[in-house]
Amino acid sequence: MRRWNGWGDDSVVLETPQSGLAFLQSQIGSASALPDAGFAQVCEQVPPSRLAEHPLINTSAAERVKHARGQSFPDWLAMRSGDFGVFPDGVAYPQSSAEVRELLDWAALQDVDVIPYGGGTSVAGHINPEVNGRAVLTIDMGHMNRLLDLNAESQIATFGAGVPGPQVEAQLRAKGYTLGHFPQSWELSTLGGWVASRSSGQQSFRYGRIEQIFAGGKMECPNGTLEIPTIPASAAGTDLREVVLGSEGRMGIITEVKVRVTPLPEQEKFIAVFMPDFESAKAAVRTIAQKKIPLSMLRVSNAPETQTQLKLAGHETMIAWLEKYLALRGIADGKCLLTFGLTGNKQQNKLSCKQAMGVFKSLGGVKGPAMMGKKWAENRFRFPYLRENLWQAGYAVDTLETATDWENVSDLMQRMESALHNALQDEGVKVHVFTHLSHVYTQGSSIYTSYVFPVAADYAQTLQRWKKLKHAASMEIAQGHATISHQHGVGVDHAPYMHAEKGLLGMAAIESLLAFFDPQQRMNPGKLIRKE
Repeated sequence: MRRWNGWGDDSVVLETPQSGLAFLQSQIGSASALPDAGFAQVCEQVPPSRLAEHPLINTSAAERVKHARGQSFPDWLAMRSGDFGVFPDGVAYPQSSAEVRELLDWAALQDVDVIPYGGGTSVAGHINPEVNGRAVLTIDMGHMNRLLDLNAESQIATFGAGVPGPQVEAQLRAKGYTLGHFPQSWELSTLGGWVASRSSGQQSFRYGRIEQIFAGGKMECPNGTLEIPTIPASAAGTDLREVVLGSEGRMGIITEVKVRVTPLPEQEKFIAVFMPDFESAKAAVRTIAQKKIPLSMLRVSNAPETQTQLKLAGHETMIAWLEKYLALRGIADGKCLLTFGLTGNKQQNKLSCKQAMGVFKSLGGVKGPAMMGKKWAENRFRFPYLRENLWQAGYAVDTLETATDWENVSDLMQRMESALHNALQDEGVKVHVFTHLSHVYTQGSSIYTSYVFPVAADYAQTLQRWKKLKHAASMEIAQGHATISHQHGVGVDHAPYMHAEKGLLGMAAIESLLAFFDPQQRMNPGKLIRKE
């Protein structure tokens, strides 16, 4: 069963080995857990619904609690403490675009705000109800989860927008295809959510980000229905796909998504390589990207992340032997783990592997055990579960990410990490910080940074610690020729930093789009552009 106050299925537990906890204690000290609120206790806080009765709307306390928050760190603290503040007044479960249209028209007549809900995996505050005096209706798209059409000739599939990642792949795989879009949240997040937040999958190096995959579809807006046809390329003015991408529910609700699919590959495998240091690893993936060697994934962990991964893996004897072997090959302190993917036919993969390994070896790389690549593939969606286990030990975990040009990657990464290391110095609190490059391009790379810190004496102080950390790193990003979000979207948490990237005219242009599609400004208020 899905956790009501955390990530994923409650039957999945990612245990942290004692050696891993000891490592964290050596880095940032010991910690004590905060008490968790119970589900029944939270349900008792839910006020009466302000919504009129409607056959598609459920106003029970349980459903309203389960749809009140996503997975951002403030959301996590709200769920764990039981201090939600605001709940939606009801949750609707439409099964068609026509029912979504009916709900939007009803909301306009009733003067109700509307929040679209996909998988509830937002880590930036996308689905939180606002305090503005109006009742709030959350529209859960989970019943619109079927493959509606597959055009094999054009390789275009049409899905209901509420379909989650595993169902996307299962329905396509049965017909011999894959979407190839695997974000970290893949188990829970939905196709419509990927479009609305401009998602990026782990194998975007082969399949592209969602903007390359999204071919068209339908969005129900307060002032009408926007239908985008599937045309391979067009010079007919502004691309309306780009208007919908990243709209975060502010203009309407995406109900159908047409995507470009790919036949299932003959072979897929992942390989681990250890590089002597971060600069050699960065040079290797940049070279491969710019030479356009056809891999499916390139991922580089910096030295702190590599050390953390090895410490949290357990298997101390095996890791010790690995460390000894690498040292004999000249890979010791400062080493960086690089993981790459091979996806395609066997002949192509063989050639791609040879070309890639040639680059790695020329820069001092050493191939890791085959088991490491297999383990990465097995556990590729497990990292979010780590937050649960470390929380029980008194440690808070969060992430942030950006993207920038190659010449700026190392400097920005160091400034982000330094900002996080130093943000809690006034409290005498240490922060463990580590980073990887998860998506690379010919022009530059994403930077994905994780940080762990001890919780404070209570929830309010813990939230203040997070705010200091988030702001310190976000300011470095905003001032550092980088995007405030490469893959997590904007929501509430990133909205204050948008102007640095878009500029005054750009922000005004976005605001005008929102006002056109949603004249009464009732769609997901407070997200993307925030009026304080």
